[in-house]
Amino acid sequence: MAKPSILAVDDDVAVVGAVVRDLRARYGQDYRILRATHGAEALEILADLLLKDRPVAAVVSDQRMPGMTGIEVLSKVRETFPDCKLVLLTAYADTDVAIAAINDIDLDYYLMKPWDPPDERLYPVLDGLLGDWRRGHPDRDSEVRVVGHRWSESTQAVKSFLAHNHVPYRWLEVGQSDEAERLVDVAGPGEGQLPLVTLPDGASLWSPRTVELADALGLRTRARQPLYDLCIVGAGPAGLAAAVYAASEGLETVVVERDAPGGQAGLSASIENYLGFPKGLSGADLAHRAVAQAARFGAEMVLARDVVGFETRGPVHAVLLDGSSDIEARAVLVASGVSYRRIDAPGLDDHVGRGLYYGATAGEASQTAGEDVYLVGAANSAGQAALNFALHARRVVLLVRGSTLEASMSQYLVTRLNEAPNIEVRLRTEIVGASGDDHLRSITLADRATGDEQEVETSWVFVFIGAAPRTDWLGEAIARDARGFVLTGPELPVPAEVGWPLERSPLALETSVPGVFAAGDVRLDSMKRVASAVGEGAMAVHLVHRYLDTV
Repeated sequence: MAKPSILAVDDDVAVVGAVVRDLRARYGQDYRILRATHGAEALEILADLLLKDRPVAAVVSDQRMPGMTGIEVLSKVRETFPDCKLVLLTAYADTDVAIAAINDIDLDYYLMKPWDPPDERLYPVLDGLLGDWRRGHPDRDSEVRVVGHRWSESTQAVKSFLAHNHVPYRWLEVGQSDEAERLVDVAGPGEGQLPLVTLPDGASLWSPRTVELADALGLRTRARQPLYDLCIVGAGPAGLAAAVYAASEGLETVVVERDAPGGQAGLSASIENYLGFPKGLSGADLAHRAVAQAARFGAEMVLARDVVGFETRGPVHAVLLDGSSDIEARAVLVASGVSYRRIDAPGLDDHVGRGLYYGATAGEASQTAGEDVYLVGAANSAGQAALNFALHARRVVLLVRGSTLEASMSQYLVTRLNEAPNIEVRLRTEIVGASGDDHLRSITLADRATGDEQEVETSWVFVFIGAAPRTDWLGEAIARDARGFVLTGPELPVPAEVGWPLERSPLALETSVPGVFAAGDVRLDSMKRVASAVGEGAMAVHLVHRYLDTV
């Protein structure tokens, strides 16, 4: 790939010179640093880059310029280079305009002048934005390629694992790509079943299991140590927050995750109400940052391993893994989260991974371009997914069992759904059947008030309903409610009923087994919000310290 460009735009020659100077000092080796002194010149430069098929990573523009404001320039940039990162340089008086631009043109960041010193104010912002851009535009020489059929459950599983773990890949569909056919021939026809995964080092994997793919990519799938201070089961917001705080405070910490960091929150196209991010951030971005932060403090991550059991062995606890050695720890945090609940209707199970999907990553919306998409759910995750799919699909229909969205979804999302021209919300509606051949072709909808049924054609259904806790692996030792949610602290029955062995009462997030804690969505009566899960993860570490001080 040609060296990507960063364009600085400002009508003040001295200011644009200073911006270019700072950009070259930090990014000159990896990017072309260009300048323009007015909006028209900037658009001419960008048009030339487009004609030459040259990538543009970021445009940094002043707001107050004659002829064309910075927001007007960046709006044109967004139309020409949709993935380009946009940064607006503003004065304090322009703050309201900049905040409005976050919604109007998807502005990535606004930075108030002066930005000195750049090490503290400019570079941290651009480092994050350019890092995100690079992950979306990988060097072809280091790219993973996935060859398979569009309507294949196993192919979908591979693509999802790569996307969830922030591994850039290129999708090549058999029957639609000459390169796909060449790769299958070169790798050896008949040697395995699709999907075929080719790695940058030349290795080829036929229909790999998740753990095989993780090992081949160099992801850690086994624990390094025989004993830890804290083992965290689950790498959603609660687990990752606990990992950051535990490792930063000196606890030997390991996190076990069967899928990918982020949990359900990691699938969100945008989390807009998370404190400190006025533009919002994607769940994948939040998870990626949290994993890097935990690793920086020394937390260990074990991926692609399913937890299948739990035991107490004297003073330590053991987490039992499928296909790997057990992990022993002095304390355990259960942060295994929840799964989307499955719909029990004729024909649906036959099309899982072939038109019917439980959850969706932000990147999966692009494959529905020009088609009708049906989403099921009424919580924030469903609302954010609907807005993301609406950027690509011809029409998005959100199916809601209840009579109102406001009861379960944040008002800002309800407002945006109602304003979107290609989103339809159908209340008191559920799926009662599905049909198709090699993939989903149609679904049957029922009006819950009248019982009337309607068959509609679609190849895309994404489900975001319910919360089934991942707690079967805990066995009988850990008290749970009838639905499987973990009971903690004051929610526990009297100590004698759960076999509590100590004189003290259980701590606030402690389960019925001393030294085993729970946080996040897996815990009974949690808020089901990212911020509350992060708070519980941090609080759990405080309680772990209190527990370890007594044993």
